[in-house]
Formats: sequence, structure tokens, C-alpha cells
Amino acid sequence: MADPTATIPRSAPVSSPAPRFAGLAVALASALAFSSSGPVVKPLLEAGWTLGAALLLRMSVAALILSPALVIALRRRPGMLRRQWPLIVGFGLTAVAGCQIFYFAAMQRMPVAVALLIQYLAPVMLVLLAWVRTRRAPSRTVLVGSVTAIVGLVLVVDISGARFDALGTLFALGAAVCVCAYFLLADKAGDELPPLALAAGGLIVGAALMAVLCVSGLMPFAAPPTTVVLGGMEIPGLVAILWVGAVATTLGYALGVMAIPMIGSRLASFVGLSEVLFALMFAWLLLGEAPAPVQIVGGALIIVGVVFVRLDRASAAQPRGEAAIVPIVPAP
Repeated sequence: MADPTATIPRSAPVSSPAPRFAGLAVALASALAFSSSGPVVKPLLEAGWTLGAALLLRMSVAALILSPALVIALRRRPGMLRRQWPLIVGFGLTAVAGCQIFYFAAMQRMPVAVALLIQYLAPVMLVLLAWVRTRRAPSRTVLVGSVTAIVGLVLVVDISGARFDALGTLFALGAAVCVCAYFLLADKAGDELPPLALAAGGLIVGAALMAVLCVSGLMPFAAPPTTVVLGGMEIPGLVAILWVGAVATTLGYALGVMAIPMIGSRLASFVGLSEVLFALMFAWLLLGEAPAPVQIVGGALIIVGVVFVRLDRASAAQPRGEAAIVPIVPAP
């Protein structure tokens, strides 16, 4: 089996606290960027925009902004696309398009909170995957952190009185698998395929897939001129979707693929749960939807769970080594 740390630059040892602290900050910034998209897209959908239009424009704008990173990588590494296209296509089909399509398909058949909860089971699924592949049980610290974070997630999304739907559950599980793929594939970026080039290529593939779905009619496309109210201000719908594409999506994916190799897939997946907390904050600031006390308690438990996972000795010693075992969302 190849040494999982072989692609780490020698100048930045994985055990050094400084790079890991920087990686945590970048991962949190990625979650913050991703979380702003939901509260901005929600009023657009309520104003008559279709999901196909929102997703296509979101991915296209981000792909256009990040495309120079892919062009530069191709110029500096002749033949890179020939060698790395399966990784780029896989990232685009799963981490970019798959998780969003599956999530919104689940959302149409079951409560949003339930679909969100199932999708965010991805970190636990990755811990279980590590258990199966290595035949080594996770440490008690990781298990306690996992349980604590999931309990906090249940409180945050508030699934009281929710109903389950068999097909919707399968769609939500598909979204969770795609989120897992996001961490696994992003952790393969390195010198041969720079993280930003992977993000750019994946967004191009995802946008192309969405274009095919919209043109074929499988996903309706409608983007009527409208204004949305965010934070008490009226904003043109086009400006809102440009924000989602240029800031939320571009920074979310760019920072996310940079952070995963820095702190390790397992820790990055748990830090990604903070996206739910940031989404609550943006919903409060932009839409006036104040969080309930139980959601605040749940947010505190998520933070405690992440701290437990961060304290795990194996996680602190070999962040990049987890790439061979386990890996924000990129949630919609």
C-alpha cells in the first residue's frame, strides 16, 4: 500500500499545529460561504425561479470564476487532463451536481429537516468506512465526538413530528454518499492536480450536467425577473444569484478543497457540520428567522463534538493519511 503522506510537501509537516490551525480556519470559512446560499436561494424559489435555473446559474458562475485555475494547471502540467479526468469528472458528478440534485429530490418528498439530517450523516458514514476498511475501531474520543455532534445536529434541524418517505430517504442517502465523495476526492488533490483546478473542473462538469438536464426538460428552467427581500433590503434576483455563484459557491468549493488536505478528511467532515450553524445565522440576519433555544443548544453540542474529534491523537498526527481511509457541504 502506498504511503498516504507521500504527496505532502516536506516543508509543512502534518503534525505542525500552525498548518492545522490555518486549515481549520479555511474549513470554517468554506462552511460559512456555503451556508449563505440557502437563505439567498430560498426567496428566489418562492418568487417563481425553478431549482434547475438556480443550480445551473450557481454552478456556471462559479465555474467561470475558477476556470483560470484549471487553465493555468493545464499549461504547467501537460497531459494532466488525460491522467486526471476520471477524478475531475467524478468530483463534478458527485461533489458538485450529485449532492445538490439528490438533496433537493429528497426535499420534495420529505421535510427539509429530515433530508438535511440524513445528508449530514456523512461524517459518521466516513468513520464507519474507516472502521470497515482498516478493521480498526475508532477511538473512544472519535465515537463520543460523533455521537455528540449528531445529537446536536438533530436538535438544530428540529425533526419533531416529521414523516419519513422511503424514496425520499434513498435520495437523501444518495446526497450523503455524494458528500462523502466530496471529501474523499478532494483529498486526492495535490501537486499533479491542484485543489483549485479540481474545483474548477468539477464545477464545469456539474454545470454541463445541469445544462443537459435543463435543456432536455428533466429539470424545468425558469428565472423570471424579480426582486427579493434580504436583510430588509430589496435586491434584484439576478444580483442575488450572482452572489450565490460568485461568493457562496466559488469560495465554498475553493476553500473546501484547500482545507481538506490540510486538516484531514475526518476532521474536515465534522467541521463541515458548522455549515448548519452558519445557515441559521444567515437565516436570522437575512430572512428574520430567529433560531429557537433548542437549536442553540444543538449548535453548542456540534461544536463540542468537533472538539472531541479534533482531540483524537490519530487525527492530530496524520491528517493527510486519513485520505486512504476516510474523508462542508457541500450542502445546498
